[in-house]
Amino acid sequence: MSASAGHHLNVSAVFSPTGAARVCQLMLGCTIVSLVIHSAGYSATYGTFCMAVWTSCFAVSAAVLVLDVTRLHVCLPVSWDNLTVTCASLAALLTLTASILYPVFFVRADDCPYNNCEVRNFRITVSVCSWAACVAYGTEVFLSRAKPGRGVSYMATAPGILKVAQIFVGCVIFVMLASGTDFTRHAATLYCAAVFGVCLSGAVLLVALVVSGRSGALRLPFERLAVIYTFAAVLLYVSAAVLWPVVCFDGKHGAPLRPQGCPRGKCSWDVKLAVAVMSFINLALYIADLVCSHRSRPVNTLFFVPFS
Repeated sequence: MSASAGHHLNVSAVFSPTGAARVCQLMLGCTIVSLVIHSAGYSATYGTFCMAVWTSCFAVSAAVLVLDVTRLHVCLPVSWDNLTVTCASLAALLTLTASILYPVFFVRADDCPYNNCEVRNFRITVSVCSWAACVAYGTEVFLSRAKPGRGVSYMATAPGILKVAQIFVGCVIFVMLASGTDFTRHAATLYCAAVFGVCLSGAVLLVALVVSGRSGALRLPFERLAVIYTFAAVLLYVSAAVLWPVVCFDGKHGAPLRPQGCPRGKCSWDVKLAVAVMSFINLALYIADLVCSHRSRPVNTLFFVPFS
């Protein structure tokens, strides 16, 4: 972009509804990180995860705003609209998770009046700001669905947002599988893990094609490829979602009921149950994606924005 093409700075990147949402994300992210470092604190795995989510989302929001204001995003070999809405969708899911985990593990009603009420109040404030940040990211996704005078980027459509959710849930499933489910002991559970991995890889590949702006280079129309993949993923997930609880909770290979004395937070039975629930949630996401993709009209969808 030449200097004579217009203003050097993109003022609308700040003074627009989407820009206002990003500024709110930055303000809330900075507030959350500052409060946690100052007094609220964090510990253990869940606290570290929440802190990593808040700092990562703050850093990504700052990078997006700077690139948009300075117009440097035109130098990147990506579809900018698809990239930003993908980041916003993922950040909304991550902050939603952190907003649930942090108060559950770090805000307790019995902390006062016997302990330090100031720390508890800081943690409540952090939780409220985290929920507000989740709303700010969700607002950006909502605003990305209707840009006047421009087509809607694929990742801002229902199938695109659902694919981000599928990737998120798939990653959660794999984290739980790695936390002690012993899924390699049986061929059936190993098959389920393979299904989860194949579907996760397929969703990541489709999103990468769209964000990189390479979806139009495929010989097969991207919309048709997405529908075919989603249909195959639904069939695979149906088998895995049914097979996993049957194998894990029968009397031969597992335990129908939760074993007595199983430690809270370290019980493999709880993890297997969580995997079963998440697999059905992801199955519902894939079915919704298939329905939306089948009904979508690709002529209004913007897959790639030229760099210049």
